[in-house]
Amino acid sequence: MSLTVIQQRISSTSFQRLVIGIALGFLLVGCSSRSPSGAPVVDRTKAAAPQKQPVTTGQYVVRRSDTLFSIAFRYGWDWKALAERNQIPAPYTIHPGQTIRFDGRSNSSSTSVVSTPVVAPAVASTSPSVAAPAPDTTPSGSFKKTVMPASGAVVPVVVATPQSSPAPASVQAGGRSPTGWAWPSSGTLIGKFSSNGSLNKGIDIAGDLGQPVLAASDGSVVYAGSGLRGYGELVIIKHSDTYVSAYGHNRRLLVREGQQVKVGQTIAEMGSTGTDRVKLHFEIRRQGKPVDPLEFLPRR
Repeated sequence: MSLTVIQQRISSTSFQRLVIGIALGFLLVGCSSRSPSGAPVVDRTKAAAPQKQPVTTGQYVVRRSDTLFSIAFRYGWDWKALAERNQIPAPYTIHPGQTIRFDGRSNSSSTSVVSTPVVAPAVASTSPSVAAPAPDTTPSGSFKKTVMPASGAVVPVVVATPQSSPAPASVQAGGRSPTGWAWPSSGTLIGKFSSNGSLNKGIDIAGDLGQPVLAASDGSVVYAGSGLRGYGELVIIKHSDTYVSAYGHNRRLLVREGQQVKVGQTIAEMGSTGTDRVKLHFEIRRQGKPVDPLEFLPRR
């Protein structure tokens, strides 16, 4: 074999090795810089935020617009337990300047003062799904009738009727639930309850400015005012020793503290105080703990 042929073969082998090396280099660079366009990486080390617990430290100095019920509602307490802890007898009257303790110590003990109200939770845009019926999408002031075509099939047809303002009767059309609750207003359900303390403690119903807000059950008004930051103009109704309900963001309150109300009675006008749109924020609390209102209200 001649020297020229041997040199050509060596040059060919070196070239092949060079090409293979360059190809492997591009492959490694591509693997290291590839963007995660597939399934996202989920960090499962972050646990869900726990349910917010009642405040159990410090004390609160009563202000002019406070009631025992509003303080209990604000700091996650059952009003009976808070009254017992502070030795406040029925009818649970408190006065401006009075000290309400959360830690069980005597009022003479030195401790920190809790004076900043708890901010109402913002409505989460991605609330977890709740096993509850979808709201009725029939326009307010409309009714359904059936039409029998030639084929014999029954076809529902929505016939709109003119109406100047939403009628409270549309909320009570299905009557009260087996547990005795009724819808507090008509409209579109835009926010659902979340058991996560940082999210929604109730439900949100969108409606029209000035639309009637109704008592969801019989009871006594224990708070009517705007002293709880984040709730706007708020009404709290005590239904029993176990349950209270709250109605927030109203434009105008139509009831006063101490007033007895019946289910379906108009207690306020829907508004946007303390929020960015016209809606009703509705909560039910059992012994001070928020519960899902959709488990108590009639199926829509």
